[in-house]
Amino acid sequence: MNVPRCSRLVMMLFLVSGTTEWSSALAEDTKPTFPPMRLLKTADGTRFGLFSEKPAAPAATLFIFATGIDEMGSDPTRYYTQTGRDLAKDGWLYVVLDPPCHGYDHKEGEPAALMGWAHRVKAGQDLMGPFVKRCTVVLDHLIAEDYTDPDRVAASGTSRGGFCALHFAAGEPRVRAATGVSPVTNPLALSEFAGVTDEQVKAINIDSLTDRLAGRIVWLSIGNHDPRVSTDDCVRLARNIVTTTRRLKPEIKVTPVELLVGPSEGHRAVDDAYLLEAQFLRKHFKSLGR
Repeated sequence: MNVPRCSRLVMMLFLVSGTTEWSSALAEDTKPTFPPMRLLKTADGTRFGLFSEKPAAPAATLFIFATGIDEMGSDPTRYYTQTGRDLAKDGWLYVVLDPPCHGYDHKEGEPAALMGWAHRVKAGQDLMGPFVKRCTVVLDHLIAEDYTDPDRVAASGTSRGGFCALHFAAGEPRVRAATGVSPVTNPLALSEFAGVTDEQVKAINIDSLTDRLAGRIVWLSIGNHDPRVSTDDCVRLARNIVTTTRRLKPEIKVTPVELLVGPSEGHRAVDDAYLLEAQFLRKHFKSLGR
């Protein structure tokens, strides 16, 4: 398969053959050795998982979001962290945090996971603001402790994690790139949000973030018929970011937004999505220098 040259196009739509299940098993003789995750805390007690020892010099860092910290560190195939492992070959660090209503962020008496998201939104609670703040606290900590190069920070995520990555990037200008594999881009597409109104999700709708994402490096991949998170909403978001960038930053001649659409069964990653994600980040951060 030829890898597309995204620098020549505003946005790309590709057909990629085959599918990859989230939990597809790897052949015994090809299973990689996974680095252990260290559970760490910032001075204010914010928990995060780090898949690296302290580097000799501040390094490029990828924040990865999908499920809770403990699951991210213990999953036997570690499919959610494939991009981080690939970039680690080039000296990158990768970090995981709990999305809202997962792990340590889950509050007693409320539903967990995406049902918790809908519960908080219906109750008028700020769903993403505290999450972005926690991510910023961790980023500040990693920079202060000389783990992370502040000029080389990216955020990525799978499904709901992609939604988190886009929010983190919109709220934290030091995040130079945001990527997502089969990302949630419209919460109302989720079955858990049945009964939630447009007005209730207005504050977290990514459409309201496009001004802050304008000019940012963005890569998204999704199956050509993903009924779980909506292929159409993902395509629409990519177009909106491009249009907004052209309007607000006309000095950018080639908008750094890439969209990969390919065949997959339901809500599953297109084939090689994580490796292509890593390749995209590697290329764009190399062009940034350092």
